[in-house]
Amino acid sequence: MSLQELELSNLRQPNGGASDQLARAFLHQLAQDELKRLKASQRAVGYEFGDDATLAEADAVEQIVAQDETDRRATAHVPVPADLAAVAVMLARAVADENGLVRRLRREAPVVAIATNVSDLVEPVRIVAEKCLFRSEAKVVDLAVGRGRELNRRHAALYVCDGIGREARPDKGNEVVGSALHVRIPIVGIAPDPKRQLPRDLMRSAEHRIALPELDHAGLALVIEAVVGSLPTRGLDPDLIRMIEIADLPVAFRRTDTPDACIVALESILVAKADFLGDGPTLEVLDGYGEAKIWGLAAAADLRAYRAGRLAWEQIDHRGLLLSGPPGVGKTSFAKALAKSARVPLVATSVAEWNASDYLSGTLQAIRKIFAQAKSRAPCILFIDELDGISDRSEIRGEHVQYWTQVVNLFLELLAGVDERPGVVVVAATNHPQRIDPAVKRSGRLDREIKIEKPDTTSLARIFRYHLGDELLPDAPTFPLALAARGMTGADVEAFVRRAKGTARREGREVSVDDLLVEIRQGRRPLPTSVRRRVAIHEAGHAIVAHVLEFGEIKGLSLYDDGGEVSLEFAGTDGATLPHLEAALSSILAGRIAEEIEFGTGSIGAGNGPTSDLAMATQLARDIELRFGLGHLGNIYLEATAGELIAIPGLLPAIKERLHQAGERARRLIVKYRPPLQAIARQLDENGYLSREEVEKNLSGVARDAIAGITECKLDSAQAQ
Repeated sequence: MSLQELELSNLRQPNGGASDQLARAFLHQLAQDELKRLKASQRAVGYEFGDDATLAEADAVEQIVAQDETDRRATAHVPVPADLAAVAVMLARAVADENGLVRRLRREAPVVAIATNVSDLVEPVRIVAEKCLFRSEAKVVDLAVGRGRELNRRHAALYVCDGIGREARPDKGNEVVGSALHVRIPIVGIAPDPKRQLPRDLMRSAEHRIALPELDHAGLALVIEAVVGSLPTRGLDPDLIRMIEIADLPVAFRRTDTPDACIVALESILVAKADFLGDGPTLEVLDGYGEAKIWGLAAAADLRAYRAGRLAWEQIDHRGLLLSGPPGVGKTSFAKALAKSARVPLVATSVAEWNASDYLSGTLQAIRKIFAQAKSRAPCILFIDELDGISDRSEIRGEHVQYWTQVVNLFLELLAGVDERPGVVVVAATNHPQRIDPAVKRSGRLDREIKIEKPDTTSLARIFRYHLGDELLPDAPTFPLALAARGMTGADVEAFVRRAKGTARREGREVSVDDLLVEIRQGRRPLPTSVRRRVAIHEAGHAIVAHVLEFGEIKGLSLYDDGGEVSLEFAGTDGATLPHLEAALSSILAGRIAEEIEFGTGSIGAGNGPTSDLAMATQLARDIELRFGLGHLGNIYLEATAGELIAIPGLLPAIKERLHQAGERARRLIVKYRPPLQAIARQLDENGYLSREEVEKNLSGVARDAIAGITECKLDSAQAQ
């Protein structure tokens, strides 16, 4: 952006024109004060500008240095500290927007409350207010530390509160404010959140309540001019402008002497903060997020449209999300990727950070500060981790009730003020959603909760490929790695790849698949060859019978280090009849039946534990008799009781007969379709995984019965090692 464009932009800005006339006046005032300070500093070392007598008494070297400074300062620009210059511009614009306030502060006795939003700005605002708001002859006192009885009409009063200490309460300071009101002098209160932190009587008397605006291009140009003496000829990316914090300016401008160099230095600092502009994955390329990814992509599209002006904030329905799930599933990575997809900043915090303060006021201020920061960077993603750290108020007891009630209430207030923070999408994460106050989940707050499950085998394979990249093991299949890592998370995969790289680097060679498997298994042994073959037959038996009896649609077959699995999906859960349930029984028992046919005997894997095939089949047969009203007892429903198999006459024989009939049905089908059974088992044994398409290819000649699936199920074979 050229200087001419900057100036035209300034004239078009709501805060431009006359408002910046006041800003320039404030900056001039600060420059004059800085000049006085520099002269006083020179006098302190024994000489003053142009004081030849003093120079004559100085040593020879000092004479050279002092004379050079005198010559340069006669024409040199006096720089204003960058942070004060920025605050001067913001404060001047806020004051100028209040009709007649400048004149009133110098001629009358108005009461003004200034919201800085963050505690870091309180002190620079105090300095600028003291030097620029009042008449030059006014004696400015801080009522927060002064005595009201000493006030007279020659005074002007500030009440400054950073919002952190114990005194940051509306019931403090009212007596001294009352004295200032009686004397009728101008009073300016300064605090991050005046309503909660300034004296109650000051806020009741306040005729003007103003808040500091954000810096824009024109305001930044004024700051640079105040620091180095002239306006820049180029601008900043609008995305970076939103990332500016006042503390960035002194750091960026410390070693610069031209306006464009200021822009370049500031740009380098802001780019480092703007993760969404740098490298890293977008949500589109990440796997394993399921419904959360669908929500995130919609939210990203809405935010992009909002930034472009095509969508109003009121039209956006993706404003708040509560992510839950076990550690390591990538809740934080989701927030980062969402910000990159939406091309907006990520403002990240955690409840642990809020609670780091020694005082309640510090915790409250930390919450307010992060919401203010997010508002200043909007549109953005505000990510709050460890949300369960904010207690459910109904569970709080004893001396902590008052503390946590205030914390929760403030959080709820800020969360509910969605219309006061346009462009801020809040994403919170927790491992324990049941511990969160129900009010947090109400409509208009975090009213959408999505649980991120651990990734399935397919997602794990893609996550491995992402972390390996295109150059590392480009031709190696990642499914064997995913199968070995079943039950792991994306964070686990990242760690496995990192440690495998480290091992290979220390040994001076390339990473191998075996390196990764060693890290994944951590000493756990894979299935022995003979057991692996048996498990493959077992899972193939499930697949054959489930396919023939239409017990769901096969999604895939897998072999793991501790067993195998057939993953099935189903059309619905309602309307099941006895034929549906009998098909389910045969499909569940088919694994063990296939073992008996191929090996002459079944293994204990089918009955190894309460989630085994035999346990599932026995429970279903029992439910047919006692819960579903489809057994020999007729229409009856009985809850499970201890010893029922013996206590209820005929129940055990009925269950046994039903399981026998289901097993025999499975046996007939497996014998009939033994060749495809063996083909599926052989491929599964070799590859460790068969997709839906690969299974269907082997079942192309196998006829199906007209029985629909009833529910979702995974048939496992956990083998004892």
